[in-house]
Amino acid sequence: MRVSNTENNWKTLSTETVYENAWLELSHREVITPGGSNGIYGLVKFKNQAIGVIPIDQNDHIYLVGQFRYAIDEYSWEIPEGGGILGTDVLEAAKRELKEETGLVAAKWTKLARIHTSNSATNEEGFLYIAEELSQLEAEPEDTEDLQVKKVHLKEAVEMVMRSKITDSLSVCAILMAARLKNI
Repeated sequence: MRVSNTENNWKTLSTETVYENAWLELSHREVITPGGSNGIYGLVKFKNQAIGVIPIDQNDHIYLVGQFRYAIDEYSWEIPEGGGILGTDVLEAAKRELKEETGLVAAKWTKLARIHTSNSATNEEGFLYIAEELSQLEAEPEDTEDLQVKKVHLKEAVEMVMRSKITDSLSVCAILMAARLKNI
């Protein structure tokens, strides 16, 4: 049985940026693997932090956002989410995303988790919040967003996760964690 080392046992020999835009950088890396062999690694570095908000009302209903996701070529139901520029206040970005996508504002905010969205290929961090004591204002979606908002009980959202009707990683984590916290 091999004992795992918790130190970085990869060695980067070279890094070449093969694509970059305002949101991400894709690099090709020549490496020496933990086993000592030569290898390659593709790494996506995001220029934003992923932010997800699970708005929960007093009766344990949550608000989901539906939209067509270009990257997966599918319609997706998920919690309100978006990006916050690296180094900026994550909670302020969460408040902005909730208002932008749903028109909801919350008087009570609880940090739920910090996660890595796909740590084998990207360094992207995600931050999850629960928003409570909700008030409804006007939504202000970006022009890249064609959104539907629907209200479901948290128990129904858990069932949607378990039937793979919700597959977005931020949403899956937030819904299951919130259900656990609420004993649902």
